[in-house]
Amino acid sequence: MLSVLKKWLIWAALGALLYGALSYHIVIVGKSPHLLKKEKLTLEYTFFSTHSKRLKTIMQIDALRRAGIGELLVEEGEMSEKEYERYLQEYGYEDEY
Repeated sequence: MLSVLKKWLIWAALGALLYGALSYHIVIVGKSPHLLKKEKLTLEYTFFSTHSKRLKTIMQIDALRRAGIGELLVEEGEMSEKEYERYLQEYGYEDEY
């Protein structure tokens, strides 16, 4: 009986981890990780590091831009508000919906 309960708990934990990986982007900015909610369940860009990447390269990724990586970079001081607005205009955030 106890081994069956352990199996169910292990499967439930694995299911929760998979659901978390499908639901959130884990973005590393500097040395700290941040969670961004995904628009839809997918494994696309589940783990993403901004290390050694240009802002333009980061902002070109539709899934991350829609999830709010621009706001995160502004909060963390990696990008100015002006740059953020420029990238939104350049990549047409409003046109994607």
